[in-house]
Amino acid sequence: MIAVVDYGVGNLFSLCSSLRYIGAESCVTSDPVVLRQADKIILPGVGAFADAAEKLRQSGLTDLLCREAERGKEIMGICLGMQLLFEKSFEYGEHRGLGLLRGEVIPMEGYLPPELKIPHIGWNALHIRRAHPLLSRVKEGDCVYFVHSYFATGCEESVIATAEYGRELTAAVAKDNICGCQFHPEKSGEVGLNILRSFCAGNSAPAV
Repeated sequence: MIAVVDYGVGNLFSLCSSLRYIGAESCVTSDPVVLRQADKIILPGVGAFADAAEKLRQSGLTDLLCREAERGKEIMGICLGMQLLFEKSFEYGEHRGLGLLRGEVIPMEGYLPPELKIPHIGWNALHIRRAHPLLSRVKEGDCVYFVHSYFATGCEESVIATAEYGRELTAAVAKDNICGCQFHPEKSGEVGLNILRSFCAGNSAPAV
């Protein structure tokens, strides 16, 4: 069973609809017992990093997610959920993340060419940087849908795919049992569904 973390951040309808479509058994929950019993966890999220991180802490889910990750449970972050996997974010200040992946989240402003609009909204091609089971059904150049103003950096050890928007941006990451997508797989058509299929069906850790 796939547990989708409900911590009051984001609209979960599209994600849950996509999981149902691919035949994955899932539930939306903030119940620690259910999250511990789940086979895998998806951490979604949209909005501000600081608010989301605080809601996780207040609900006790920060410690739970870290414990489940340490136990080896597969956890996938989506959009803001992926950003929360990192050590910290510099979105309107400096804020601590879950620290499950090395790296930090910084603004696109000042990094991208000034003529490009922020937030980055739209379809962009994936450039696969490292083979990984999460992308086993994805081809080089497949397009996915992004909506974000911040991106992960300093995370070279976990980057498995990037996208170009004026400059290279982190698109997908994975290390051991932790993975994430900056884009929205649930809004990315068949390509996104295939990424969700790979996460739900297989072990996220690559074969050695």
